[in-house]
Amino acid sequence: MTPTGTVRTVDDIAASFADTVLDSFATRAEPGFTLVLSGGPTARLCYESLADASAGAIDWSVVDVLMGDERCVAPDDPDANQRLVREALLDRVGDVAGFHPMSCDDVDDYDRLLAWLPALDLVHLGVGPDGHTASLFPGTADLDAPPGRMALITTDPSGRNPHKRMTLTFGAIARARRVVFTLAGASKRDIWSQISSGVDVPATRVRAGEIVWLVDHAAAGR
Repeated sequence: MTPTGTVRTVDDIAASFADTVLDSFATRAEPGFTLVLSGGPTARLCYESLADASAGAIDWSVVDVLMGDERCVAPDDPDANQRLVREALLDRVGDVAGFHPMSCDDVDDYDRLLAWLPALDLVHLGVGPDGHTASLFPGTADLDAPPGRMALITTDPSGRNPHKRMTLTFGAIARARRVVFTLAGASKRDIWSQISSGVDVPATRVRAGEIVWLVDHAAAGR
């Protein structure tokens, strides 16, 4: 049993991610474009590749950039996802229509922003070794957020991720026209085996207009 969506086993995760974003931008339904980004080493490589590939292909002045999750740390903290996004992408592509970083002190404001947006064009998600995605961790009540709730504060009950987090809910992610998962490296081989076998983990609960899984050969076990 394969996960919901399209699975692509690729040689270069970062380049494949950039190509997918460029395709989404070229085929967007509205003049603007809403891009929701993530954090982590694979995300950094993806955003650096996107910055290089987007020259002449993406008009960043019509792109609104949001975050899918964030650690409750200062904006310039080395662990802040928004810092990664600024360094790897925004500082390299120039002005965007808007950058909307998360603040754990303003979760209700972010909730209202997401509810106001008509749709999310592309949401980028990773997957942790426990199957969490964004900051939706196994075994938490946050997996069943109230209908209409778009963002919330959460923690990892296992303690493996020590920071308190802010995250989009499944309901918010479901408003995406396209969700792109990226799994890279041998460290993701076990969780990808579980996902592709149909094991119920948070990542497999994601729904959207379209879901694309980009998996490199090391993660795929090939």
